[in-house]
Amino acid sequence: MTWLITGGAGYIGAHVVRAMTEAGERAVVYDDLSTGIAERVPAQVPLVEGSTLDGDLLRRTLAEHSVTGVVHLAAKKQVGESVELPLHYYRENVEGLRVLLEAVTECEVPSFVFSSSAAVYGMPDVDLVTEETPCVPMSPYGETKLAGEWLVRATGRATGLSTASLRYFNVAGAASPELADLGVFNLIPMVFEKLTENAAPRIFGDDYATPDGTCIRDYIHVTDLAEAHVAAARALQASPGTDLTVNIGRGEGVSVREMIDRINAITGYDIPPTVTPRRPGDPARVVASADRIARELGWTAKRDVEDMITSAWEGWVRRHPEAARR
Repeated sequence: MTWLITGGAGYIGAHVVRAMTEAGERAVVYDDLSTGIAERVPAQVPLVEGSTLDGDLLRRTLAEHSVTGVVHLAAKKQVGESVELPLHYYRENVEGLRVLLEAVTECEVPSFVFSSSAAVYGMPDVDLVTEETPCVPMSPYGETKLAGEWLVRATGRATGLSTASLRYFNVAGAASPELADLGVFNLIPMVFEKLTENAAPRIFGDDYATPDGTCIRDYIHVTDLAEAHVAAARALQASPGTDLTVNIGRGEGVSVREMIDRINAITGYDIPPTVTPRRPGDPARVVASADRIARELGWTAKRDVEDMITSAWEGWVRRHPEAARR
C-alpha cells in the first residue's frame, strides 16, 4: 500500500508518517507547509507542497505515486481562531476535504482515514464519552470536523470508499525531540512556557464539579495515536467497504491541577499554579471510552501521562535550553 498523508509535515502528521514507514507501508506527504515543517519528513519519503483546495495537483499526486489510501490530517485546528474566522475554517477544513474526496474517488483510491476530534462532542455530560454520545460541537472548528465525518461517510456509502473517522482526545508527547509539538496551545506546552519564564502556570477555573475542582481530560500519547492510524489503515485494506468511527483515548481522566503537579515534578520546577476565571465553553470532564477501537482494531494505548510529559519536555528543552533545571 502507498498512503498519501496530508498534513504529514505537522506535529501529528510526522508521527503518522514515522509509524507508517516503520510498519512497512510506503508514505507520500502532501502539505502546504503553512504550519508543517519540511525537515520533519524523512528523506526517503516524497514531499509534495500543495493545498487540499488544489484538485489538479491532488489528482496528479495520487496518480504519479500510485496512491492506494489517504490519511487526511491537513486542517486548521485552533478553536479560538475558528470562532474569529469561521469562513476560513469551513473553506480549509470542509471545502478542502470535499476537493480531496473528489480527487480520491476520481482516481479510484479505495481507502480513506479521516482525522476527526473529540471537539465534535462539545460539552458531553457523561462520565465516559462513547461514539454514540450526541455530537453538539461548540465551535466552528468542531463543526467542521463533524461535517467532515458526514462528508466522508456519505462519500463512502455512495462510492464504496472504505472509511474511518478517528476522534482524537488530548494529544501530547513526542516520539523523539525533533518531532515535538512546537505550538503552545495545549496544556502541557502552555505550562512549559510559564515554567521557563519562572511564572506560575494558569488554571482556568477551580470550581468545577470534579474531585479537585479543575477540568478533567483524557490525554493520549502522539505515538499511540500514530499507531492507531496504522491499525485503522490496515483494517480498511483488509475489509473493503468498511465504515468506522472510533475514539482515540486512554479512557482515563487527569485533572488540570494533577497534570501541573506532575509537570512540576518531572521538570524539576516547583511553581504552584495560579487560578484565573473559567474559560467559556470548557466542559468539566471529557474522557473517552476506548472500548470500540480495542474491539474493532485490537488497539489500546501503551504509554502513560509520565511518558507524555517526559518526551514533550525533552523536545521543549531542545528548543529552550535555558529551561533545563540543573
